[in-house]
Amino acid sequence: MDPWKRPPVPEDAVRYRLFLVDPPGALETERNLLRLLEAILAHMAPLWLQYIWQKQPISLSYHPETGGVPAHLGGCTEFGDNVEDEWFIVYLLRRLTHAFGELAATVEDSDGQFLLIEAAEHLPKWLDPDSSENRVFLYRGELHILPIRVRSGEVGWPLDSVPSLREALDLLRVHGEHCLAEQGVRDALECRLQGYPGKIQANLHKAHCYIPAGVAAVLSRRPDLVASAVSAFYLRDPIDLQACRTFRHFPPDTRVLTSVTFTRCLYAQLQQQSFVPDQRSGYTLPPHTHPQYRAHELGMKLAHGFEILCSRARVAGPEAQETPVSADPLWKGFLRSLQRSNYFRRELEGSVRYRELMSSAENFFRQSVTSSHSSGTRDGGEEVLQVLESAPYSLEELQKQEAQLPREDSDDWLHITPGELERLLEERGGRGVNQGRGASREARRGEEEEREEEASYSLVAVTRGMKNFISATSSYKGAEFPQSYSLEPFSFNPDAVTSALDRLLGGKDEELDSDDLEEEDEDGHEVTEEGYMGSQEQDGAEALGGLRRYMDEMDRELQTTHIAKSFTYSSKGGKREPTAQNSPPPAASEPHEEELRPLDVDLNLVTNLLESLASQAGMSGPASNLLQSMGVHLPPNADGP
Repeated sequence: MDPWKRPPVPEDAVRYRLFLVDPPGALETERNLLRLLEAILAHMAPLWLQYIWQKQPISLSYHPETGGVPAHLGGCTEFGDNVEDEWFIVYLLRRLTHAFGELAATVEDSDGQFLLIEAAEHLPKWLDPDSSENRVFLYRGELHILPIRVRSGEVGWPLDSVPSLREALDLLRVHGEHCLAEQGVRDALECRLQGYPGKIQANLHKAHCYIPAGVAAVLSRRPDLVASAVSAFYLRDPIDLQACRTFRHFPPDTRVLTSVTFTRCLYAQLQQQSFVPDQRSGYTLPPHTHPQYRAHELGMKLAHGFEILCSRARVAGPEAQETPVSADPLWKGFLRSLQRSNYFRRELEGSVRYRELMSSAENFFRQSVTSSHSSGTRDGGEEVLQVLESAPYSLEELQKQEAQLPREDSDDWLHITPGELERLLEERGGRGVNQGRGASREARRGEEEEREEEASYSLVAVTRGMKNFISATSSYKGAEFPQSYSLEPFSFNPDAVTSALDRLLGGKDEELDSDDLEEEDEDGHEVTEEGYMGSQEQDGAEALGGLRRYMDEMDRELQTTHIAKSFTYSSKGGKREPTAQNSPPPAASEPHEEELRPLDVDLNLVTNLLESLASQAGMSGPASNLLQSMGVHLPPNADGP
């Protein structure tokens, strides 16, 4: 598909598609994909049910073939401010392609192939946003990239053409082992996904909150609705706050202490908001020194979010009742898959626990399965009101449960030290990917950091790193930082540079070689120096003469400045060798040559870098960014302000 005609991915959203690598006929493809959808939902339900999404859950639906895109299962999820939702979807897709070997997945966001962005330091030279079209897949649990084909008979696809999705899938099916991404690329993705599925629970935060009894009842049935409430409070406007003057749905005099489960992103958004409730709302907070002040403040903010949600809900009539999930043709197959996977844990049908599991399964199916005849998802406020009506509660029972609340989690993770921030930035910068697997990384971290710290503070390491950077590969696209900062010593041949300049400027001691002027014309006939000089001699002489005059004028202009005094000169060979007694004195036009002394390149380099760092006043700047990119970390300026 033409990239300009491809539907764009919305901002802060991720689009994913699951293709059959070896599809049968059109009718069989649809039947197989719908059958796989039931199995996928049952396979992933235990993970999806315990996950709290920031804005939208993952959803899969059948898409027929259109516009050159084969029939597939796919969807688009808006993850908002929590980028972990995006990477959790990547983890699910990778797990799905491992469990169902006949499927291959593609995933992209508004930045394009963000999987390649994660592994940018390990990609082959030829792979860029222009050449990655229809080449990147998750297949059999691993990242696959279609290689380029240079010669006939090689496995791959030509670099100057874009394969269609069907052609790419055929190549992946036949030559999957040749399409496997390089180890460094796969390690970078593995490092980013490290910790799942245990990371799901690690990203949750339990906190005690004083909330109205109605909110506690809603969260006991639908803990995922906390995301909609936090988002409503976080993005509130003056019109929303008008509904919070009376609190028609959640009066403050019914507040109880309960434990609320957030994601870390949601908790940070709620906790960091500064908000003073309207006096007419009836919400009052204890003094800041009160031991339960934070629980009161969090509960007050959460109650405002739920009240705002309900104020936005549309009034639903009797004809707008929710369609039961049993009416969906996929529900029966999904339910059978759950029973085969022991989802109900041998609970008796009709028991309290069985009804809770069935309610969670119905809610998961309603959120995660969208069909072509679906009328769309409901507003969060409508869901809150529907749950509130169907979930009776007792204020006395909720108050009795206050003494049995689980211990709340510490929020020390909100506050990180500069060292932890530096470590996080290094990990996100791509360093340490090869060491990111296994427990050995943690065991070696202390010794490696100590050695790196000592090496980084050395001024010799600064000069060596800068010289390695200068000698590294560069082009109009940018410079490549060397993989090792101490591979070879820097070498500089001043005689070769002087000789090249003399030849360019046409020095008196050395004329241009005749070979430089010999070339072949378009017909393949050799053009000699004599033939060339016939029509080009005058133009060449004028160009060289103009260049000499330009350089002389630059020298005269620099002589009138004090720029030479800003450099540090080497003490070795500081003066020119004395001339012979019988030799004539230097000409008056060349008095400055006696003062020429070699520069101390290393000292000047370090001095200028330190001055640039000092001018940054501890903030980020070009000097610190360049040094850190080369692995050089200088200590903070203790003498600075």
